[in-house]
Amino acid sequence: MRRRPRLNWGIRTRLTVLYAALFAVSGAALLAVTYGLVAKGDATVLVTSIGRGRPLPSIQDLGGLMRDRAQRQHAAELRQLLIESGVALGLMVIVSGALGWLMAGRALRPVRTMAAKTRRISERNLHERLAGDGPQDELKELGDTIDGLLARLERAFASQKRFVASASHELRTPLTFQRAMIEVALADPDADAATLRDVCERVLAAGDEQERLIEALLTLAASERGLDRRSPVDLALVVGDVLRTRERATGPRVTAGLDPGWIDGDARLVERLAANLVDNALRYNEPGGWVEVRTGTDGGRPALRVANSGPPVPPDRVGSLFRPFERLADRTGDADGHGLGLSIVAAIATAHDARITAAARPDGGLDVTVLFAAPAPQPASLG
Repeated sequence: MRRRPRLNWGIRTRLTVLYAALFAVSGAALLAVTYGLVAKGDATVLVTSIGRGRPLPSIQDLGGLMRDRAQRQHAAELRQLLIESGVALGLMVIVSGALGWLMAGRALRPVRTMAAKTRRISERNLHERLAGDGPQDELKELGDTIDGLLARLERAFASQKRFVASASHELRTPLTFQRAMIEVALADPDADAATLRDVCERVLAAGDEQERLIEALLTLAASERGLDRRSPVDLALVVGDVLRTRERATGPRVTAGLDPGWIDGDARLVERLAANLVDNALRYNEPGGWVEVRTGTDGGRPALRVANSGPPVPPDRVGSLFRPFERLADRTGDADGHGLGLSIVAAIATAHDARITAAARPDGGLDVTVLFAAPAPQPASLG
């Protein structure tokens, strides 16, 4: 069976019907008031003649005759008023509907223009904008809002493309290195067991490096996806465990002041956030340097602060360190860094509704503070 075509009740049609209905209701109300006022009025009739050759009626008969004629004339006038007013009201409803259709189309023309432009925009031309003109009204505000959304999408797509390109490069490098080592070893006819063993160890080391990179990428993806569950987490306990696993006899001096700071979050991700901050402070440091780690509350909100000495960091480059695969060429540190540590910190902080404040220290190094959202109050137990 063929389906019956549905009437397209677009916003222009709905506005036209609304205009016509409002005019009809208001016109009917005005007609009713007018009819009521006329119906309550006194009926008057002018008697011009009684008839030739007829005897003059008495006063009583003349009064009854005049009242009867006045009532018939009044009823006829009301009927005529109702018919003519109804016809006029119907014509005006049609006229108001036509005018409403035209005015609604004129008012909605910018919306159709914005819809057509938005329909043409895809991931290939996100640089285009609606650029609506006209007065600063609701439609102009809607166009500006869509332009802002397109700008954010353009930045997100560009960042995603850079991330994919950088991740591909970082993953391809150890694979190429492993393949080259194996091919060189196999091409050497004089290779002995010690040589092959050395090659295998270097291949395993490159595999471990690749595994760490993949794990970092997975952590970054999981952090950007958001939290699936939350539970009470004490920053002091988490950071204390991180510092105990990173105790070393040599290297920067680590001082800690761990006061309780409870948050609602994912303990595993919070541990990774703290570990990345501490590892970054230890890696990008200087001989005889120091690292200071503190937890507690700041303005009633749980906070984690990690400061360290190290090489100078340009203040205008601090923000870029929290983007994936962003590294400063003049920073000293281990060669196995991928530029994902602080970007993972930023993603985990965003997932926990936390705010990161980072500043370059005048003497070198960074001072990073993560300010978490205050935990929701727990309901009082009954008992």
